[in-house]
Amino acid sequence: MGHMIYGVAPAIRIDDWGLSHLQAVIITKIRRNESFSFSWDDEPEVDGDDSSPDPGHHGAVWISKSSSLYFSYDGPRSRALNREWLEELSQAASSTGGLRLLPEPTPSGPSAAS
Repeated sequence: MGHMIYGVAPAIRIDDWGLSHLQAVIITKIRRNESFSFSWDDEPEVDGDDSSPDPGHHGAVWISKSSSLYFSYDGPRSRALNREWLEELSQAASSTGGLRLLPEPTPSGPSAAS
């Protein structure tokens, strides 16, 4: 289970696979000097525990080039990132709703049938 640590706020728990995709999107947006919101809403992928004792847990942060972020992972990066998921997350980050960890899409295209 990885963590995204925003400044001095408590760490936001995110599974390593999802966090690696969020990191790629966040770093790309920051490099482009694009600010956006990131939010979570009692999602097992974010909270890391689908039996959370606090079912109303949610939050949001504003991310900009002046944000202090630290990404921490429990395990090694073991595979290439899902380009479709990166695209969906990038579109969400550019929307008025902001970035949030969306479910990973099912692979499509010729390689999905194998």
